[in-house]
Amino acid sequence: MVRPIELLRQDRKDELWQLCCGFIDLSMDQFMAIQKRLLLEQIDLLNSSPLGRRVMRGALPQSIDEFRRLVPLTTYADYCPELQERREDALPARPARWIRTSGYSGTYDTKWVPWSEAFSAECERVSSACALFAMSRSRGDISQLTEHWKVLYTVGGPEYASGTFGGLLQQAFNFDFLPTNPDGLAFTEKVKAGFAEALYQGLDAFGGLPSVLVAVGEQMKQQPSKPDPAFLLAHPRAALRLIRGLARAKMAGRGILPKDLWDIKVILGGGTDSAVFKSRVEEMWGRRPLELYAGTEGGLYATQTWDYEGLTFAPGLNFFEFIPEREHLKWQINPAYQPKTVLLDELKPDQNYEIVITNLHGGALVRFRLGDMIRITSLRNDRLNINLPQMVFYGRADYIVDIAGLGRLTERIIWEALENTGIPYVEWTARKEVRDGKAVLHVYVEPRQKDVPAEPEIGLAIGRELAKLEALYHHNPYNIYDSAVDAVPTLNAGLIETTLLPQGAFAGYIARRQAEGADLGHLKPPHVNPTDRALSALMTVEEPAKVPVTAAASR
Repeated sequence: MVRPIELLRQDRKDELWQLCCGFIDLSMDQFMAIQKRLLLEQIDLLNSSPLGRRVMRGALPQSIDEFRRLVPLTTYADYCPELQERREDALPARPARWIRTSGYSGTYDTKWVPWSEAFSAECERVSSACALFAMSRSRGDISQLTEHWKVLYTVGGPEYASGTFGGLLQQAFNFDFLPTNPDGLAFTEKVKAGFAEALYQGLDAFGGLPSVLVAVGEQMKQQPSKPDPAFLLAHPRAALRLIRGLARAKMAGRGILPKDLWDIKVILGGGTDSAVFKSRVEEMWGRRPLELYAGTEGGLYATQTWDYEGLTFAPGLNFFEFIPEREHLKWQINPAYQPKTVLLDELKPDQNYEIVITNLHGGALVRFRLGDMIRITSLRNDRLNINLPQMVFYGRADYIVDIAGLGRLTERIIWEALENTGIPYVEWTARKEVRDGKAVLHVYVEPRQKDVPAEPEIGLAIGRELAKLEALYHHNPYNIYDSAVDAVPTLNAGLIETTLLPQGAFAGYIARRQAEGADLGHLKPPHVNPTDRALSALMTVEEPAKVPVTAAASR
């Protein structure tokens, strides 16, 4: 099968676009035909696989209807011990690689997921599509793409999904990672060395959590880099780049920003914070991050296109099912209830769904509940003439704070509200607590500086921003928000509490977790529903610990 790098080297860029990005031109019927054809192939593999037969509890479905009717929904526990022990003889297809992600403390520290060669090849094409969408300004516009782009190393190792995506993109377009010799360097050291090389080699693209990109930009703005004179003498192009960057910043009347130094062509972003920080990333780096919806369990699920609006699903990696929010709530009330699912062509706009995937191309996961809630914003992209549903990531299904008077608040909504207040902060966490028989949202915030508003004022500001976000996310089914935003603080009185944490609280927490040997995914407390133990640790920090922000948020 033809690969992206072959088409790039032959300058067949129209065919390259079609190979990687052609799925956005599918009709709904064509999309579903691909999904169903690949699922039937996968069912055959599952029927002949020991793990597949066990997970399907003895059912041997011969059709998609039988598959959805007879096979139960699953979670990672259903695949243990086979996946935990990486038993290749039990799988539907031989794995080309094993990808790890963080598990859940107290259950298993790491989750392993196998990717077959065919699955990896399809993921290469979809990953390439994301990069092409990020660089284009219109359909098929990839004329500036060449080999040997300089790409900052901001991904995990090859055993993590982010590292795999980076490796697949390097394979697809033959770009050069910076630093050129990363062996033996810790993650933060790699990023630092990569920036140093970018000063004289240039920088074309990278991916990462938008919150980290903002933190790097703020650091450059407040404390401009002062390279060693010996470094500048050894690399005259770095000195010239710095001089030009400083001149641009001075003309703009501000500190130096990354966009003063580099003309970035592609930024790929992901994670809950994408919607929160996208404008600030663009302000600092000169380009908006293209938002992806991806994960270890199923590779890439959906991506924005060149209009940076809703995300479009990719058909070739997973068969998609969706649990309507009402069905999800029934299951929450009665965990023995088996929620009903709908398919992509049955989705409705302005509705939330829990997403369910079945890996294609010999993958192991069957009707697997990712634990994510998405929102369908529309059934097509009218401006770009994409005839497929458009979605946004809504939040983790188990990271929802439901409070009468405030609504069903996700990590994304709370984070966006806090960010929109303009209050300078380092990190935060929040959960539902009960005061005098009444549920409240308690937000714990580490301030970036000492002169911030008082705790009650911060709570009112968050409430005001939640009211504004209701028009976007429709998260409040209780309908108490007044149309006048000025009235919201009164309506929200007593529903939001704020506690200011000591400065250095999160850095100290991370340092302790690192000293304890915690996995990368367990270094920080969750943004939503932290434990009493985690909150106690945050509240009792004695002094700030010097832990780079990228180490805390690299996953």
